[in-house]
Amino acid sequence: MLDQAEALRKLADESENITSKSSTKIITVTSGKGGVGKSNFVVNLGIALQNKGKKVLIFDADLGMGNDDVLMGIYPKYNIFDIIFTEKKIEDIIVLGPNGVSLLPGGSGLNKVDELQESERNLFLEKLESLNDFDYILMDTGAGINRSILSFMAVSEDLIILTTPEPTALTDAYSLIKAADHFKIKNNAMIVVNRVFDLSEGLQVYNKLERAVSKFLKLNLEYLGCITDDRKVLQSVRMQKPFVILYPTSEASQSINNIALKILGQDVKTSSGPRELFKKLFRMFS
Repeated sequence: MLDQAEALRKLADESENITSKSSTKIITVTSGKGGVGKSNFVVNLGIALQNKGKKVLIFDADLGMGNDDVLMGIYPKYNIFDIIFTEKKIEDIIVLGPNGVSLLPGGSGLNKVDELQESERNLFLEKLESLNDFDYILMDTGAGINRSILSFMAVSEDLIILTTPEPTALTDAYSLIKAADHFKIKNNAMIVVNRVFDLSEGLQVYNKLERAVSKFLKLNLEYLGCITDDRKVLQSVRMQKPFVILYPTSEASQSINNIALKILGQDVKTSSGPRELFKKLFRMFS
């Protein structure tokens, strides 16, 4: 029986040595601690990418604590594992959100993976084929360091870690990066600094984190950008409408759009696709 470290490394190795190719790019977005604005970032980034002509699916993978639906002002009836337990189709589970972005609610479904029979798993995987139609799948995980979060990090092509200038957020972000380096599940990670006073503070915070990582770890960091501390973000959350829609000319919206442009400007890596992703996750969660 593989221990957790070996299993995570195997997942990461399989993601590097892809046999089944897909045009869908899968990005995991996570953070070292809660309360840094991760889900709000994912929702608005997804809409920004959708606005630029990409077909985007947000997978709310924060087990039991997902709130992407609340931020989008939509109310899903089902989660991803209802396509097994209630024989729903994947199309019945996906909810259409603002500006055409799609949401796949994860809920607490992944906790039920160990209950699935082999035939049920195969049926589930067959129903995931339609997810290959998306250009991007953004996986919004929980915060912190645990098996589920490390597993999502291991199976995705790209990793975005969100932090803020607060010392506790930076310390926890470093701990998360250290875990990814220790388990050898990622060689690279992109950093976004949220709630900065201005662009210069965002770069300063990133440089501080990068110096510590480059000194003690082997993982490479890339600065994806920052988001200014804009009061309109709080207003949009209260109104349950993403700020890139409600306040498209705000500083926060401009920051998100710049980050989206950077993501679109990167070379698109070949993906193993959603089906292979969940096959790997099944092995970890069982």
